[in-house]
Amino acid sequence: MGDSVTASNLGQVAHDLSLWGLFLQADWVVKTVMLGLLLASVWVWAVVFEKVTTLRRANRAADAFEDRFWSGGSLESLHQQEGERPTHPIAAVFGAAMREWERSSTRPTDATTLVGMQQRAERAMNVAIQREMDRMERWMVFLASVGSVGPFVGLFGTVWGIMNSFSAIAGMQNTNLAVVAPGIAEALFATAIGLVAAIPAVLAYNKITTDLARFAGRLEGFATEFGAILSRQAEERS
Repeated sequence: MGDSVTASNLGQVAHDLSLWGLFLQADWVVKTVMLGLLLASVWVWAVVFEKVTTLRRANRAADAFEDRFWSGGSLESLHQQEGERPTHPIAAVFGAAMREWERSSTRPTDATTLVGMQQRAERAMNVAIQREMDRMERWMVFLASVGSVGPFVGLFGTVWGIMNSFSAIAGMQNTNLAVVAPGIAEALFATAIGLVAAIPAVLAYNKITTDLARFAGRLEGFATEFGAILSRQAEERS
């Protein structure tokens, strides 16, 4: 009886089934997979926090800018305040159009020239929108990559760990569950970490992509409305 209790206690000491114990007892390849996935998970949350914060800030700034834009004040004055050194995307779009418009308005104007001024201003706004959206979409590819690749990386760690477990079982010639379970648990832990990294990445990618598309539509809508204003000014000058 005493020998069986001692053997049982030794088995419990040898196989710590806590999460930390499973990590420490894992093969170095599985440990590498786990560490990589954990780092990816931390980076995913950092990217999510940065994107959510940036979008909220950009929408608040756009609300305040549009209130000033539609208040009936001077566009030149608003350009000096917001457009010359823009601190948010919609001001950058406005500033790009105003710079092109003011640069072109210093030349002699006729109907053809005014149409060209409007077209150049619209192109400047489109370029500014693309540049601002490229900046806001940075690291989105990382979220998509972690969401799609993470489970497979975890599965690789699991397969590797199970192969090692079967090799150990063959060497010990013992198929007792107490011998098999710890190695398999270590291996499956890698898949669990892969899912922990991938699931938030997929959900965040879908949500942030939708929010970015909505914000891009807001910028394009502003550019269209501002283009109409410039068109009216061109008609008045002609």
